[in-house]
Amino acid sequence: MITLAGIIGSGKSSLTQILAQELGTEPFFEPVEDNPVLPLFYKGNELAAKKRQMGDKDATNPYAYLLQTFFLNRRFMMMKQAMKQKNNILDRSIYEDAMFMKMNTDMGNATQIEYATYQELLDHMLEELKEATPAQNSDLMVLIRVSYDTMIKRIQKRGRKYEQISTDPSLVDYYKRLLRYYDDFEQNYKLSSLLVIDGDKYDFVENENDRKLVLDMIKQRLTELGAL
Repeated sequence: MITLAGIIGSGKSSLTQILAQELGTEPFFEPVEDNPVLPLFYKGNELAAKKRQMGDKDATNPYAYLLQTFFLNRRFMMMKQAMKQKNNILDRSIYEDAMFMKMNTDMGNATQIEYATYQELLDHMLEELKEATPAQNSDLMVLIRVSYDTMIKRIQKRGRKYEQISTDPSLVDYYKRLLRYYDDFEQNYKLSSLLVIDGDKYDFVENENDRKLVLDMIKQRLTELGAL
């Protein structure tokens, strides 16, 4: 199992498709286009930020917990489906979820009770996946690391209105904060082998030579793990 990780606009879905074609396996994609909660979440972030500016220090995003449990449920089902096959690639895994929920709680978008309930549910899911997953040393997490400027350019290019900082200026703080949480995620991830790709340096979508270099790096790591 190969799982992709990275902030919004890092190129996870693109690299998932590229890897699936190169390795001849099926890609499993994060639910975004059919996610009815995501636009509500971004609107909730904006409303909560305005309430805090007006003095309501306890203002939360009413959709934060709903969004994270929506993603958790979908990713759990996606991983269970992927595990039925010998080889598979996922454009995001369940392993990043706790980071998003923790950040939303730290920001005040979710309550401590919501976080504790979410964490308990996640722990149960991880335990079930652990029992069903082959040896961890055959798994690989590919983390695409990008800078804030690169992320914003790609968000602007794909054009989802609710993701644009021009539409919602409060997203500037949200995105920069999320980058710091990803730095911490990278430093503390221990659930499988981790390969970090410099998404600023390698344009694996538009540049054919960069794509080959990235694919070679991934294949080399898979070979070292005995998975290729």
